Amino acid sequence: MKTLEKLVNPVRRAGEQSPGKIYDEKLKVRARREWRGLKDTLYDYTRWLYLISVLARFIMVPRNMKGFFRYRWMMSYLFVPHGMDKFTIGLRDEALRIAHTSFNFVIADVTQAIANCFRGDRRVGNDVAYSDKCVITDENSMVTFMMGFDTKKVHTILREVPTMFASNIFHQFNVMHYLDVAQQYGIPGDVCPMPEAEAGISIDDDFCVLGKCAVQNNTTCDGSLMGNGIIAKRLEREYGIPTFQLATPLRHKEPVNDATRCRIAQMEINSTPYPQFFGAAFSLYNDTNYMGNSGRNADFVTIDHKLLKLAQQGYEAKRMYAREYRHRCIVWGVQPQYVIDMLYWMVQCWGVVPLTDMLSVINTDMIAEEDTPENREQAYRDMAMLNMEMIMRNHTHGGYKVLVDELWELCEKMNADIVMMWEHMSCKALTGMHGQFEEQARERGIHIMWVSHDLCDPRVFTRQAIRDQVNNYMRTVMREEPLDPSLENIPDNEAY
Repeated sequence: MKTLEKLVNPVRRAGEQSPGKIYDEKLKVRARREWRGLKDTLYDYTRWLYLISVLARFIMVPRNMKGFFRYRWMMSYLFVPHGMDKFTIGLRDEALRIAHTSFNFVIADVTQAIANCFRGDRRVGNDVAYSDKCVITDENSMVTFMMGFDTKKVHTILREVPTMFASNIFHQFNVMHYLDVAQQYGIPGDVCPMPEAEAGISIDDDFCVLGKCAVQNNTTCDGSLMGNGIIAKRLEREYGIPTFQLATPLRHKEPVNDATRCRIAQMEINSTPYPQFFGAAFSLYNDTNYMGNSGRNADFVTIDHKLLKLAQQGYEAKRMYAREYRHRCIVWGVQPQYVIDMLYWMVQCWGVVPLTDMLSVINTDMIAEEDTPENREQAYRDMAMLNMEMIMRNHTHGGYKVLVDELWELCEKMNADIVMMWEHMSCKALTGMHGQFEEQARERGIHIMWVSHDLCDPRVFTRQAIRDQVNNYMRTVMREEPLDPSLENIPDNEAY
């Protein structure tokens, strides 16, 4: 591995010089908003108001208000604006606009998903005609199998995205109750917290009941299969919703390939000394666009091109997320839900740039676009390929060739000198390769930093405990001091 030179931006960045000081250990939110200079602070505030307007328009619908008081997981709805503040720590210029553009659109999309759930929910909206047009899927399913149908007549509902995935991102304590419920019913505590929490939601009768049928996915592990069985039994035997385990054929159009082209272009920019679109915004937007959208919402195409344009502008202007870049980092493994904003912290505190993460390195192949007899047959193969290379399965299944070997190929392509390895303590597939990662990293002269967590449960590893693993590695192994000491210890373990 060749030696990397530190990249320093000589231009003084306007605004907050020590953003860590705005945290208050007595509060669950920041003591005040971050000052980013006049132009960027004004932009940030207008985007914050826009986000409030999206949430306000949603809650003013009577059935949505009814759903808010019916479901425990809806409390995370209140913390979305605070969550947005976490995802923009220290950002300026194009980086700030990229974060807001991607996150605001994802939030709007998830809010619409909740509204759709409440509309058909037998407990809340009880729109039977609408419910009979819905196919509900789990959060790990590719919805590509639905794209061959008329979306005005058949709707896809990703029911578990708002109940577990999105809610845990904005409220770190959100799933703890459901984990406890699941374990009270005999589910082992060492299983992955994601499917365990989803099973707990079902056991606790805290999920929307709607849909003509349901489709489940066997990704990503034995924990998912366990949770699917519990959920399917409740759906079928108690609510009469037939549940299937296989996806059906798809038909795709230009928007999916267009999203792939934009993602490839973003990765190429991140391979340069001035990466632009990375961190939590990059990961969550790709998750939503690739798996949750899969072509169903044409507005994603516009956002794709807007984000790419901002990234190109930032690259041409040689914008940097922090005043100094010391290391180029590949983030591997499954990242914790309750502290995904940590990647921005890593840039601001230590100058370690997370170029891309494992879950964002997904399919880059183009699929058939023209409607021909041959391509209709090819569509079956495309569907199989997309599901094979989907998020959470594309690297954790398949052994060392995709989990280990591909990491080093990516390090070479992105010119990375350090790997931050998320060690999800309940993920057996990745921890089983621990020795191979260590041995091959040494052979290549790449630093590998292991950071343990428990995905959805902050009681096992708190936010600060996770950051301390990085702090200790950077101080003891890399022998470096932080760029911004105010960020080394942040009193946010009790924050949302």
